[in-house]
Amino acid sequence: MIALPPQSPRAGEHKRWDKLVTLTPSDVCQRAVVDYYEVKEAYILNSLGRQYQFTPKDRQIVPYGAERIEADLLLSRFGDFFRLSSLWYLTGTKDIPLTQRLVPPEDLKEGQMFFKASHALPLNKLAAKFGADKEGFIQKGTALGGETMTFGDASIKLFPYPRIPIVLILWLVDDEFPARVSLLFDSSCEFHLPLDMNWTAAMMCVLMMLA
Repeated sequence: MIALPPQSPRAGEHKRWDKLVTLTPSDVCQRAVVDYYEVKEAYILNSLGRQYQFTPKDRQIVPYGAERIEADLLLSRFGDFFRLSSLWYLTGTKDIPLTQRLVPPEDLKEGQMFFKASHALPLNKLAAKFGADKEGFIQKGTALGGETMTFGDASIKLFPYPRIPIVLILWLVDDEFPARVSLLFDSSCEFHLPLDMNWTAAMMCVLMMLA
């Protein structure tokens, strides 16, 4: 069973839409590293290798450009995660560059939440799926717009949002140890999103890798 975001998604979405309507496009674009489609009065956000159109006046989110199965997954199957965290990102992120300092969830303030009961990320399922499939792990990650890295036996940097990179590191199964996957944030993430929304962004990455 997959946990839902730590707060009521719909109530949170309404508040974020209300705020987004009041913001100037130039401000949002600079802070969130997004584009603005003036004809539609909509923001174009890159997430996990796809583009999405956010139209504040209609409170609508749709895939931008050619529709893909993965895009449908984010908006439907994982919609409660994607909608709320995306609106938080558009309305709350800061114009602050990445620190390039990678940290595990437990190093974030109150990051123990990532390991409690229903909020535990299903990294064990990723390890079970890709524990003997390094190439499959890399292929899946790059299909989601990820960049390969040099950690572990395989690693991929995913971008649920332009200022929120998340690194997944795979250690393959061997004769002595089971497969495992760990997750790292850029330490700047705490300036951009509250803890529960960083959790949601991480969950999106794991679920899309599993999908």
